Amino acid sequence: MDLGIAGRKAIVCASSRGLGKACARALAEAGCEVVINGRDAKTLNATAGELASLTGAKIIPVIADVATPEGQKALFAACPQPDILVNNNAGPPLRDFRELTRQQMLDGVTANMIVAIELIQKAIEPMLSRHFGRIINITSGSVKAPIAGLDLSSGARAGLTAFVAGVARTVADKNVTINSILPGAFDTDRLRGTLSKHAEAKGKSIAQVAADRIATIPARRFGDPAEFGAACAFLCSAQAGYITGQNLLIDGGSFTGAF
Repeated sequence: MDLGIAGRKAIVCASSRGLGKACARALAEAGCEVVINGRDAKTLNATAGELASLTGAKIIPVIADVATPEGQKALFAACPQPDILVNNNAGPPLRDFRELTRQQMLDGVTANMIVAIELIQKAIEPMLSRHFGRIINITSGSVKAPIAGLDLSSGARAGLTAFVAGVARTVADKNVTINSILPGAFDTDRLRGTLSKHAEAKGKSIAQVAADRIATIPARRFGDPAEFGAACAFLCSAQAGYITGQNLLIDGGSFTGAF
């Protein structure tokens, strides 16, 4: 399928690896010019070279922390009027809610709710004027099925979900859509790091902990980041203009609800 977005310009946050990288690759394969972002220069530049080689697209690496005003300024200096914005940011680590300090809670809400809203504020007016815009927020499956220990991540991302749900309805008539993708367990560095910590805590091998986790997933495997990237690219496509304010859960069937 031709997604109808060749020549469009995209900003994909936190995209030097993992799900962000998969989204950047899928958009580049669709013909977009893509600004990718990360905080480690070596990893980011390697990803930029890899994606450019694989796709032939123009890939612009921006070393920045998107949680800071300076980082956001750098992103929009590289792409002042994006047609596509993919919001993505790492969540806070697993922690018992009793241990959370006020500052940690404020930092978590800033990273996983406020930053995305700030970036949407910066991107949306040009999108409205051009009558085309696609905004994707990468949140988490824990928004629908909260996980104890990830309460701060779940709460902040759920706040973002509710915030943009109202905003999405106010811009839909200008062909600007805002949707969220909620990942379950995908085979990324972040997941492997989590499995390693669980293995150490439980005195098990990483392979056993991974097998135990996979056994809870109806698809009986972890997700391939490429699958996630393809879903993101479709929601950014010309054909997806009638989909807005939605939350696409991609978790191999782990969430057992019908809605």
